Amino acid sequence: MTTPPRLLGRAAELRCLDGLAAGAREGRGGALVLRGEAGIGKSALLARVRETAAGFEVLEASGSEFETEFPFAALHQLCVPLLGRLPELPAGRRSALEVAFGLATGTPDVLRIGLATLDLLAAAAAERPLLCLVDDAHWADEASAKVFAFLGRRLGSDAVAMVLAVREPADGVLGGGVLGAVPALRLEGLSDAESRALVADESVDAKVRERLLAEARGNPLALLELPKAGGFALPEVASASGAVEASFRGRVAALPADARMLLVVAGADPTGEPRLLWAAARELGLDLTSAGAVAEASGLVSLSTRVRFCHPLARSAAYLAAGTAERQSAHLALAAATDAAADPDRRAWHLAQAGTGPDDAVAAELERSASRARSRGGVAAAAAFLERAAALSLDPVLRAERTLAAGQAKFEAGAVDAAAALLGTVDVAALAPAQLARADVLRGQVALVWHTENDGPEFVLRAARRMSGTEARRCVLDAFEMALMVGRASGVMDVVVREAATLPPARDVLNALAVLTTDGHRAAVPLLRQVFRGLEWTEHPALAVMLAGELWDADVHATVTGWLTRTGREAGSPFVLRLGLAQTAVMAVHAGDFGAALSAIAEEEAVADALGVDPFPFPRLHVAAMRGRRAELLDQVERGTRAAARRPGLLVANAHWASAVLHNAIGDYPGALEAARQAVEPGDLYLAGIALPELVEAAVRCGEEKAAVVALEDLAERTSAAGTDWGLGIGAYARALVSNDEDDYREAVQRLSRTPAKPYLARAHLLHGEWLRRAGRRVDAREQLRTAHELLSGMGMEAFAARAAQELQATGEVARSRSAPAADDLTAQEQHIARLVATGATSKEVAARLFLSPRTVDAHLRNIYRKMGINSRRRLRERFS
Repeated sequence: MTTPPRLLGRAAELRCLDGLAAGAREGRGGALVLRGEAGIGKSALLARVRETAAGFEVLEASGSEFETEFPFAALHQLCVPLLGRLPELPAGRRSALEVAFGLATGTPDVLRIGLATLDLLAAAAAERPLLCLVDDAHWADEASAKVFAFLGRRLGSDAVAMVLAVREPADGVLGGGVLGAVPALRLEGLSDAESRALVADESVDAKVRERLLAEARGNPLALLELPKAGGFALPEVASASGAVEASFRGRVAALPADARMLLVVAGADPTGEPRLLWAAARELGLDLTSAGAVAEASGLVSLSTRVRFCHPLARSAAYLAAGTAERQSAHLALAAATDAAADPDRRAWHLAQAGTGPDDAVAAELERSASRARSRGGVAAAAAFLERAAALSLDPVLRAERTLAAGQAKFEAGAVDAAAALLGTVDVAALAPAQLARADVLRGQVALVWHTENDGPEFVLRAARRMSGTEARRCVLDAFEMALMVGRASGVMDVVVREAATLPPARDVLNALAVLTTDGHRAAVPLLRQVFRGLEWTEHPALAVMLAGELWDADVHATVTGWLTRTGREAGSPFVLRLGLAQTAVMAVHAGDFGAALSAIAEEEAVADALGVDPFPFPRLHVAAMRGRRAELLDQVERGTRAAARRPGLLVANAHWASAVLHNAIGDYPGALEAARQAVEPGDLYLAGIALPELVEAAVRCGEEKAAVVALEDLAERTSAAGTDWGLGIGAYARALVSNDEDDYREAVQRLSRTPAKPYLARAHLLHGEWLRRAGRRVDAREQLRTAHELLSGMGMEAFAARAAQELQATGEVARSRSAPAADDLTAQEQHIARLVATGATSKEVAARLFLSPRTVDAHLRNIYRKMGINSRRRLRERFS
């Protein structure tokens, strides 16, 4: 096959794309992102894949700069040929896509929509392989972009190949890290020899050819397009893509007026619907027959079942070459041609683009469009509509309100800098007190994300001062929870307490928090228990998790964790679900069930991956510390540090606690002492408390008696107030380390044996055994150390088990080695799948939990069977029973 000119020098890229298609034919799907500057050949490669996709059903979509305001527009474009298959999907999946595509009312959930799209593609691919092509993906609307990223990470076991073209540098949503986990191919410029082969036209003056080769820098479209501008001159532009666009503009300018105006209308309409184009052209009084024929003859556009420009730069050139009045006329004609009932948002958008100045009627239409966009999950789209509505508002009060609303929507969409810029333009004199409070809350949110000193909570507290009663108290708690989530709670606690003192008293979370800070645990614990008997704590779930930890009560923590996971699943709240799963993992770690912990971690990571965000780092830190895996712990700290670069407090306290545990496990007591001090010093909720027993043990071993006594007093105040066997048991063995009273060790074992906290029970036996050996009671020591070793090795607490074995050997007995269970070789995700299947879950049910396709789950099951040496679900149930 002869290589087309625009594919010259792309042999390696073609092999890669052919391999992707070949894999999909065999049921090994995948995705690839083509990245590169405009004109570098991305669209040409997509066209080549489409032409050679024999036996594939081809689905296509193209992002548009003018359609980023319409949620799920690009996804709908891709899925239109498959909409007839919607009835084949389970009701929940079908409903998710119907809501996304505006076929039904409801609140969209990007995760469920992504999973439903995956099911839809898999159903179609069961008949013949699918090829999904998305050009100009950097201009896809945000909601579609998230689904494309979701799909791109999950097509490994289905007969689906997906290729997305992303311009770099790009301003759109996919230009950054959304597709970071999807394999990418960056297209570079052609070599000098390849460039010369592409520009072999003798009609081009030799000097111009040399300048062309120098300025095109290997850009294929520039090399092919620029000679069409004339043989002896080149446009004066700074980049190859700019030169190409200038060339396209020159070709547009040479067309007759009607054909040129037809191209302006086509460039202004992102739908590519010929019916809409012709209706708008009639509104403008264009000669359709003549204008259409001339426009097509130019080679710039194809007018058939869809309106297609020869290249995205040709579209922008046709639109931008027109004057402002021509563009406004085009949008006005398109607005008139758009059905106000069927597509009110697009009509409002065209009216906004057609305006020459403020227009309250159009602004009101845009505000309604923003409301509809938000209801369909398009927060970024809502922000764009609101921003334009504010610009068109004559009424200063409405303009201020809409600007503030646009800023809030920008923040929710993750555009923090844009939110701050809009906030800076709000006319605060036009805002009512309630809106001024909203503005202060937004300022606080921006400051906290930016990590700007302590301004964030102060802004939110200022907002609380504009409120009264319950609303004010809730706002103060919002400020504290914000600080908690970015790891700066200890720096805000005093401010929160001072603010609480100025508000009317109430027996609520804020009151309990204030009492805890000012009067200590003995006074606060009854108030905290009262809080957890109600449901008020559910309004601040992250804070609730930390406060539950202050009670040393596994039942309360289980109640909180259970509510989080259940509510997260039922309400479709990813953050709440992730928080619940992370806490489930932490509690499993402290119960010594590392398999269950890894299972919960795998699900939390699956949800985070589906959202395209970083998973919570702290559960894996807890696992690594308790298992005694130093390299794993250091790796998790490094990864977490990179992920939380702007909010390190979230990670640091957990890392110090984990380091203290690990160093105590391996007998590096100076290292443990330093880490424990760093974990305790900020006074963080929960973490400071659980770090205290590590501090006591390390200080005793280092001979720092005063430090041990001070830490013990703090620990005793907390655990005695809580009054649980878990807290009192840990307090007892910490006290034994200082008092050298054997009764304290016995109490610790007795109390901890009544709790699920097996790691701490095992450590109580270990500490008791070590004390007995040092007292010369070797026979008694062996019993305690043997029990400790059996418990520790059975749980997989490797470093503590090794310490117990060494102590046992010092008494003259060799510890029996235990082989690791086959399940230990499974990854966290495989652990989770195995546990779910062992409970009787089907592949479809597992797939729904982990946002995978059933075929991918089956592929994981085959790996699980191989690693565990089994061959059936029944044997899997036996292993995990």
